[in-house]
Amino acid sequence: MADSKLQIQEHVSLGPFTTFRIGGPARFFAEVRSEGELVEAVRFASVRGLRMFVLGGGSNLLVGDSGFDGLVIRMALDGPAQVVSSGEAVGYTVAAGVDWNSFVREVCEQGISGVECLAGIPGLVGGTPIQNVGAYGQEVASTIVAVRALDLSAGEFVVLSREQCGFSYRRSIFNTTHRGRYVVTGVTFQFDRGVLPSLSYADLKRHFAGRDGVPSPMDVYDAVREIRHGKGMLIVEGEADCRSAGSFFKNPVVADSVLAGIAAGLAVSTETIPHWPAGAGQVKLAAAWLLEKAGFPKGFAMGRAGISSRHTLALINRGGATAADIEDLRDVIVRTVRERFGVELEQEPVVVG
Repeated sequence: MADSKLQIQEHVSLGPFTTFRIGGPARFFAEVRSEGELVEAVRFASVRGLRMFVLGGGSNLLVGDSGFDGLVIRMALDGPAQVVSSGEAVGYTVAAGVDWNSFVREVCEQGISGVECLAGIPGLVGGTPIQNVGAYGQEVASTIVAVRALDLSAGEFVVLSREQCGFSYRRSIFNTTHRGRYVVTGVTFQFDRGVLPSLSYADLKRHFAGRDGVPSPMDVYDAVREIRHGKGMLIVEGEADCRSAGSFFKNPVVADSVLAGIAAGLAVSTETIPHWPAGAGQVKLAAAWLLEKAGFPKGFAMGRAGISSRHTLALINRGGATAADIEDLRDVIVRTVRERFGVELEQEPVVVG
């Protein structure tokens, strides 16, 4: 493209682009600000036979110490959201490179509920459908109606409906059955002005206990950020606990019999173990509880890697940690929980390199 401003850089350190602040260099690196530049970047990699990795906010990512021997495409498509209202329904079409928390705040400032519990989650809009981001009783899938993406297998842009995205707990086709096929460039959300803010999560119930009236979306937005900050889950420069990728492990879904076995092994009732229904014959366990009972409390340290002093599920870079340091701690935790409880923990962050 003769008028393209796309620049391809070489040997760019990826650590500064991640919330872990860990990672080696990218062989090639391109920041794309339009769909045209994305197509050009993909073509650059294709003609050279390079692997590609699409980098968003770097908040759910662990980059290997050797870096990435290919092209890293950093999504920088942004601009104001396209807003369409029809009665009580309000639609927002948002570019993939828009800061997620900024978008959540924009929606809440309009007095609209639907994503207020997802405030303070680091990253970009384009990453939210990939992981089906969720927190405090909300999932982003409940408001997504369409995802626009470049289909690398067909070489064309497509629009996928909510149903086509195959959303489930922390999953979508983008990180499971069709991993690597699509590059998300935009997301369309739809909200209902008549919906009240979600206060289903225990921390939020405690926060608003005793207060009169229904809190506004902005009230919940501020509360969620305050709660996340208290747990070290808000990215604040200068705070050591925040050099992390957020919750490192997913809450495991297991058979009822596994819960019963854990309770029997600890000589306690199943009611004393944090768990939630997860479909017929299954329950979701609290990964944080499993870690603590397995001997990995808040503040646990193993060399330069550790666990946040405020949140059991957040593995942190205590200063100068490498990807290998984080992986060593991860492996010890996974092995110990498996041996102790027969539960296989699954990590949330994507590993690159």
